[in-house]
Amino acid sequence: MDTITAIILAIVEGITEFIPVSSTGHMILTSKLLGYDEQEPIMKTYEIVIQLGAILAIALVYRQRVADLLGFGRRRSSGRGGLMPASRLNLIHVILGIAPALAVAFFARDFIKGLFGASTVLWALVAGGILMIVAEWVNGRKVRVTAHELDDLSYGQALAIGLYQIISVLWPGFSRSGSTISGGMLSGVSYKASADFSFLIAIPIMCAASGYELLDSYKYFTSDTIWDFAIGFVISFIVAYVVVVLFMKLIQKIRPTHFAIYRFILAAVFWLFIMR
Repeated sequence: MDTITAIILAIVEGITEFIPVSSTGHMILTSKLLGYDEQEPIMKTYEIVIQLGAILAIALVYRQRVADLLGFGRRRSSGRGGLMPASRLNLIHVILGIAPALAVAFFARDFIKGLFGASTVLWALVAGGILMIVAEWVNGRKVRVTAHELDDLSYGQALAIGLYQIISVLWPGFSRSGSTISGGMLSGVSYKASADFSFLIAIPIMCAASGYELLDSYKYFTSDTIWDFAIGFVISFIVAYVVVVLFMKLIQKIRPTHFAIYRFILAAVFWLFIMR
């Protein structure tokens, strides 16, 4: 892998990892267009590295939330002379949001790897897009939104989001953020709060997944690869940070249906370049 390829893949990873468009589908398509086998061990290792860069970016964006969850955040007055936590969201919400997917991934790892394939990703792009359209329609017309902000999230809604996340674990290419944001909206959580929670729980679940995969891939960190790995890590971090910040600022203008339409277009491109 040359340095230009490393840079291109890092940019693609940074752009697509957290928005609901399937980073898996983009990485496969980009690797194919660049003439690389995405399933080669060195390429899989590189993907882990640039994912870690993206994780660091999201951790920086949500650093205050993370500090609050760990008990290091700022505290505010309760109005009675005492202090209370800066937010009502707590670690139980996070655990409920990540436990179902982690359990499925742990017990069905080999089975999930057997599901991976170009046709699987193609149909996941389409199915995920349909779910997002349905979620936006239901959220706006059929379900009463009870959690407008992240601190309004109930334990039941956090668990529901965690259960929806299982779809992305079992169906490569479905998009983790697509399933969690849609799951939140179908459970009475606003679009913004669903996105916030999706990004927040990405930190522990992606750290766990990437860390586990590194146990099999650390041997590919050599003097020949370390430079490209470092470049990819930094670029993925910068791009992911910018994308998440912009997404949260423009969230009311970029609706789930817009992402769904993009996914359908990507599925068509995927079919032309991968399936034929």
